[in-house]
This record gives sequence, structure tokens and C-alpha cells, in this order.
Amino acid sequence: MTIFEKKKLERERFRKIRDEISLNQRENVAKNVGLYVDSFVKGYKNIGYIAIYWPLKNEVDIRSLKEKISLALPKCNDKKELLFYSWDEKPLTKDSEGILSPNNSSPLSYFQISMILVPCLSVDKNLTRLGYGGGYFDKLRRDNEWRNVPCIGVLTSNCVSTIPLTRAEWDIPLSGFITEKEIFV
Repeated sequence: MTIFEKKKLERERFRKIRDEISLNQRENVAKNVGLYVDSFVKGYKNIGYIAIYWPLKNEVDIRSLKEKISLALPKCNDKKELLFYSWDEKPLTKDSEGILSPNNSSPLSYFQISMILVPCLSVDKNLTRLGYGGGYFDKLRRDNEWRNVPCIGVLTSNCVSTIPLTRAEWDIPLSGFITEKEIFV
């Protein structure tokens, strides 16, 4: 079985698990994310943007962080690159993947982003992330400057794999993850 076939099976397994997650469980993850962001912000004098995601398909909704701190949202361009833009008051538009994103002209650089919070279908204790298979976050983090920005997975505890996930050579481990039960950073 190839890496792609193994990952496809893992995605199917964890999508089914995630589809059964209660709203209460997702809200408790969001609370822990808020607690972690609060402690992170207190530890730094010059905090930049925190990059989050627009929630899809039963992902944990952490958009309420906007009440506390400046946020950035990702935007996929036609070249299949992921860039982050300031989330301001302008209306959002759909990017090349059909996901709502800022319509700003200037992307933010790695030194303007203090942390990236990413959705996960699953993650294991080796911090291997299972996403949807587009590779956007891994492509971004191939750049050493972006890899130095803490990248934290967001998911519920029942999606944390108890066995190592299939890891391809291009998969870049996360800096940690947050569930409703633990902050593993």
C-alpha cells in the first residue's frame, strides 16, 4: 500500500470520528485555545498576528479570538500557495479553494505572524498532522523562516491518534496541539 493510500484510509477514518463530535466538545477545544493564546500573549511584548483558519466541515471554530487579538486568515492563490492576510473589517471573498478569506492586496510575512493555529483531521504524539491532503501548510513551512513560527494543531481529543500516523518525507511536524483535554505544546 502506498503512502497516499494509507493517508486516504486515515482521512476517511478520522473524518467519520470528527463528524460525530458534539458542539460542546468543539466549544471546549475553543476555550482551551483561548486560554493558550492568552498565556502566549502575556509572555511576549510585541505580539504580531495570530494566524487561524476559516472553519469548515465540523472543524473547531476559533474565530472568537478576533475579540482579543489581531488575526490573520489564509488565502490559497492560483499557484496553490498559502498566504496569510490581515483579517480586517472588509468583506471576505472566496479564494481559489472556495474558502472565505481576506481580500487584501498585501500578504503578511513570517515575521508578522506570531503563531499559526491549524485545523487537523488527526495528529499523533510525534506531532505528525493529518489534514485534507492539499499540503498547503507543509509547503508553506518548507521555508525555514515559516517553520520557525509556532504551528499548533486544533482538534478534539478523540481525533488524536494513539498510533503513529503515516508520515511522508514532505510532512513537517507541528509545534504542538490543543484539544478539550490537553494543551500539548
